[in-house]
Amino acid sequence: MNSSVSLIESRRLHGVQKPIIPIIASLIRQNPETISLGQGVVSWGPPPEVAEAIKSFWSDSENHKYKPVQGVPALIEALQEKLARENQIQISRQNIFVTAGGNLAFTNALLSIADPGDEIILQTPYYFNHEMAITMASCVPVLVPTDGQYQLQPDLIRKAITSKTKAIVTISPNNPTGAVYPEAHLREVNSICRYRGIYHIHDEAYEYFTYGETPHFSPGSIDGAGSFTIPLFSLSKAFGFASWRVGYMTAPDHLIEAVSKVQDTILICAPVISQYAAIGALVAGKNYCAERLVGLRAVRDAVLTQLAPVRDLCPAPPGEGAFYFLPRLKTGLDSMVTAERLIREHRVAAIPGSAFGLHDGCYLRISYGALTLENASEGVGRLARGLRAIIG
Repeated sequence: MNSSVSLIESRRLHGVQKPIIPIIASLIRQNPETISLGQGVVSWGPPPEVAEAIKSFWSDSENHKYKPVQGVPALIEALQEKLARENQIQISRQNIFVTAGGNLAFTNALLSIADPGDEIILQTPYYFNHEMAITMASCVPVLVPTDGQYQLQPDLIRKAITSKTKAIVTISPNNPTGAVYPEAHLREVNSICRYRGIYHIHDEAYEYFTYGETPHFSPGSIDGAGSFTIPLFSLSKAFGFASWRVGYMTAPDHLIEAVSKVQDTILICAPVISQYAAIGALVAGKNYCAERLVGLRAVRDAVLTQLAPVRDLCPAPPGEGAFYFLPRLKTGLDSMVTAERLIREHRVAAIPGSAFGLHDGCYLRISYGALTLENASEGVGRLARGLRAIIG
């Protein structure tokens, strides 16, 4: 090789932000006994029905071969029934794709609808992997701010649409804010997409995680929405399934071939053993998560109680969904610098708001999904003491 030639990464990847979760995880490893309020996982594991379903996987040697791109028929059938029963989405089995997690579902959708230079509207704060995928696909993320309660602003969304816009992305319940978007706002965004001839990609990974009387709404259930709405789902959160990498999506009829091409190229098919595990999870059903939400609500209340003494330093809307809070700190410090100091000096980890596109202030995402009542008090207590020491 000519030693004068410098090999570099693609320009496309050079513009993609570094994945923040591994960065924070490395800092945690460097600082033993750190309590993590960082990664978005739950404290529980899969239901026992998963183990029974995996026995069925082992009983058939054909399961060690490639299976259909869209997913094994038994899982597709179970998902079709679940979508109709719980989300009021009436759809044919041919429109359902099982993916390796919700992130692949988003990538499938993006690559199926967009060309380089096309614009995708994200709400800020955004989910960082969505923004990363858009940049990686040589598309342009167009950022529309949410309001002071992290709610959608449909009028601003309308103004952001151009001739290059291909899709509007919404996430509810929301990561990273915990906000739950009202049905009326989701219907309005869906109507905008219908009128302007663009796609509505809606991420519902946290569909079971709402509190009080707050309802979850699936815009894919709107009459006629199936031709331009792409709902994304995940089993990672509700069923303690993060490492199994199972998500799913529905695609309009005219995108079935395109999504098949993307999935066959990137994945071929979702790991079959994980698909069998997913069948077991669906047998357990949403009640498995609902039973555990009782404890998670108690953890949420404990977190809010622990944060109350420093509310003057870091006010945040009490998100009614998912398992996140996103306070804005009253400081001029950089959010990454603040996150690093919390880990090194106070042994508690949170995710800097800069990863979610927030550069106009210092924000931290606090995740309480993996906490228990036993460690919530200590973890959030460390955070409160750390914030008081750093900015207070």
